[in-house]
Amino acid sequence: MNQYQSPLDTIAAIATATGAGGVAIVRVSGPESLTTAGKVFLARSAGALAGWRANVMHYGWVKDGNGVVVDEALAVVMRAPHSYTAEDTVEIHTHGGPAVVRLTLDRCLANGARLAEPGEFTRRAFLNGRIDLAQAEAVLDMVSARTELMLRAANQQLSGDLSRELCAMREVLMAAYAGIEALLNFPEDDTDRGQWTQVRGELGQAQARIAALLGTARAGVILREGVRLVICGQPNVGKSSLLNALLKQARAIVTDVAGTTRDILEESYNLQGVPVRLVDTAGLLAPRDKVEAEAVQRSYGSIAAADIVLVVLDRSAPLTTIEGALLHGPGLDPANNSALLSRMLVVLNKCDLPAAFTLADAQALVPGRAVVEVSALERHGIERLETALLAMVLKGGALDTNGVMLTNVRHVQALSQAAQALSSAIEALDTQAPAEMVSEGIKTAVSRLDAITGRNIDQDALDHIFASFCIGK
Repeated sequence: MNQYQSPLDTIAAIATATGAGGVAIVRVSGPESLTTAGKVFLARSAGALAGWRANVMHYGWVKDGNGVVVDEALAVVMRAPHSYTAEDTVEIHTHGGPAVVRLTLDRCLANGARLAEPGEFTRRAFLNGRIDLAQAEAVLDMVSARTELMLRAANQQLSGDLSRELCAMREVLMAAYAGIEALLNFPEDDTDRGQWTQVRGELGQAQARIAALLGTARAGVILREGVRLVICGQPNVGKSSLLNALLKQARAIVTDVAGTTRDILEESYNLQGVPVRLVDTAGLLAPRDKVEAEAVQRSYGSIAAADIVLVVLDRSAPLTTIEGALLHGPGLDPANNSALLSRMLVVLNKCDLPAAFTLADAQALVPGRAVVEVSALERHGIERLETALLAMVLKGGALDTNGVMLTNVRHVQALSQAAQALSSAIEALDTQAPAEMVSEGIKTAVSRLDAITGRNIDQDALDHIFASFCIGK
């Protein structure tokens, strides 16, 4: 349970996506939710909502302000504390037309409820102690998950796997803190090195567990945030064909005319579970007019902002000066050359045609960097390319969602701060510094763990977290 208290008013919002659909849900939560919904929904035979059995769907009608029926509907009552918010809650399921959904919500607002703020239903679930803050953030991850792997990771966090691991770490640290406090309060026992040895072991155990969890952070954050992958190269080397091959659909226009792509084209792409923003750029060339100059400038801007740069070369044509500049940096900011090379993967396209240069020639140009041969038109080598991309994204790590994983940047930062504080505490203990320094380091580490689960977090931070949610969740 946390130290916050939930508001005492009643809130309402549309809980389903905007636009027309088969069904929509208006959710009402709070102490007056049954009274409010009872003035909007008329059950055919169940009587007043206050007497309904919980978790049973009832058939009836939604009425307007004059008591005129405007829609057939269903409604269900969920009683505190066995609801999403741990408050009395009513959900009214209407047809999904925008007019009837808006009217249903307006009737709820006219009968005692106020419009919910973004994320307020989930916030109340946290404030009422039904879930902790890490689980509340997992709700947003569930809603925004773009791949099955991200959905799986979010579901594990929502189920409490991360929270239980953090709780276990906290217990170990609190045991160590209690040992230090005992030595401080009873200095006559200070000669008992067995007590210090026990504390040192507990701190080491917590340090190892934190390090193991932080070890999942890179893959986890990539899984949640995704990566930006930019395809670049000379005109007519097959950039758009490669984008279509990766997407498995004809999304970009492909012709034999060089310079068909004049603007940036972005598409979402699932790279074996990792969400990717795939960007096709205009061909890099010496511009002949202002339009081409702007297109080339945008391409270079996209390259600079990319997490991974796919440099596409036409293996059936000799290398050009522009391609050499791109591979070695002078065409960009020379100061960023090493950073670009570390993000570069070279693709030799059109391998179905006679070769103007070999794979070995290309590898010699970018030693140590991955080079993959493909035919985007024939879809040869695409799986090999995806394997090389995933290896670059994870930097040799693994994408394993079977265990606890850090996927949230806020959690990574807090846990890193906890690790830092714990290292200071262990150093103070090992160098026989005053015990107060050890105690202070442990307290700081615990405080940072508590910031993740919400035991210790300020109101501004809460406002920032829940502002990311949509209204109705």
